[in-house]
Amino acid sequence: MPAPPPASTYEADIVVVGAGAAGLYASLCAARERATVVLVSATPLAQTASYWAQGGLAATLAADDSFDLHLRDTELAGRQLVRRSAAEILVREAPDCVRDLQALGVRFDADRFGHLALGLEGGHSVRRIVHAGGSATGRRVVRQLSALAAAEPQITVLENTRAQALWTDADPTQPRCRGLVCDDGRVIAAARATVLASGGAAALWARTTNPPGSQGVGLQLAHAAGAALADLEMLQFHPTAVIGVRGREGFLVTEAIRGEGATLLDASGERFVDELAPRDEVSRAIHQRLAQSGQPSVGLDMRAIDPAHFPNVVAALREAGLDPTRELIPVAPAAHYMMGGIVTDLDAHSTVPGLYAVGECSCTGLHGANRLASNSLSECFVFARRAVAHALGGDGDTAASKPRPPDARELNALRALPAPPIAGRDTRAALWRDAGVVRSEAGLHSLLDNPHPLARLIARCALARAESRGAHLRQDHPERDPALDHRHAVIAADGTLDWQTWE
Repeated sequence: MPAPPPASTYEADIVVVGAGAAGLYASLCAARERATVVLVSATPLAQTASYWAQGGLAATLAADDSFDLHLRDTELAGRQLVRRSAAEILVREAPDCVRDLQALGVRFDADRFGHLALGLEGGHSVRRIVHAGGSATGRRVVRQLSALAAAEPQITVLENTRAQALWTDADPTQPRCRGLVCDDGRVIAAARATVLASGGAAALWARTTNPPGSQGVGLQLAHAAGAALADLEMLQFHPTAVIGVRGREGFLVTEAIRGEGATLLDASGERFVDELAPRDEVSRAIHQRLAQSGQPSVGLDMRAIDPAHFPNVVAALREAGLDPTRELIPVAPAAHYMMGGIVTDLDAHSTVPGLYAVGECSCTGLHGANRLASNSLSECFVFARRAVAHALGGDGDTAASKPRPPDARELNALRALPAPPIAGRDTRAALWRDAGVVRSEAGLHSLLDNPHPLARLIARCALARAESRGAHLRQDHPERDPALDHRHAVIAADGTLDWQTWE
């Protein structure tokens, strides 16, 4: 048997996995501190899930807004599962991140006087959403940060490179993350700290707003390396994803459009829900109306909305043969955002030394049982900056002071590590059927035999939470159980499930 080709080995202060908003910002924050960075992206830059994000950044910037208001809205949406300390950090630090992004060249929407034009979205009591290009915020932010990262000499960008496994010390009692192996061992990145910014897992469901690659790769990498996961049952369904339109199935119509007055109409043309209620309430109302009518969709009426305010949404719909200025848009819920993920502390540090997680792959407890709209993009920046600050501070561990390449024995072992599996059509259909908007004990039990490991873990968490809370609706347990307030379902590396309360 011929010897495998030599690996391309990189050594850096920080290796970042994922080039969405969180990964790009983490890389730039590290570079500003003169740290060396290896940024690993499975796609070319500016083609990540963040690129397609239509929502904005939630931040307390308006005269009629306050720290207490934003915190209250976050906790109300999260249904007694929000970790208050994480929410306080988000609310306190988000405004400064907006200003920092402006300093980095991101141009947010402003009125004719130059003041930020703040939008209103579901669950928010006042206007506090910062947008760029209307509903093109993700595109504008990622495009600018990608350009900066590509030009930054401290950052080595590895595009079209897929993470295979995390490299941890051999000591099973206290593994430390030493870096990353990619592409069947052909690429090794050794680092003081590894930051996972790999996105969520909503593409594990058959109907989704996410690109196909959003299958929880980071969660699987971290869990295989010994990190704990939590709240995997908490998957948010976006209420207004286009359905039944070839080429635009699952296309998300931002709720900022509902914030400007668009309404939801049932088959008889009647409004049936408060369009600006939290997403779990709107999704549930649509699901119930569809179950009653037998129709595949409800109608989003945005005929009174100025199309110039949301040019990319209007253009995408028109390309699909829909004219939102003249007709209703067929929409229904779709899997959108995972509130659970890799357990981290308030510095984004996982339960494995040297390993951090930011953005949707992480779980600080910020979102609780239902993410408040646009808090997630703010979370990317707030916790990416905190992760880098903590990692470059050495996290109190002198072993983190200098990266080292693997020796020959370690390299052979790393090459043998399996890559996270990709879910097939049957798994995606099963999750949509048995862990969708409405769930039951029987359906969740059937998922325990699914071939995909993350599908099985999701089912275990959902079975353990024998109640309905936020995005998690059990038809056999329709009420919230107060005994589970602020209790998080945590799965350790050995597979045991434990209930934890996070301070």
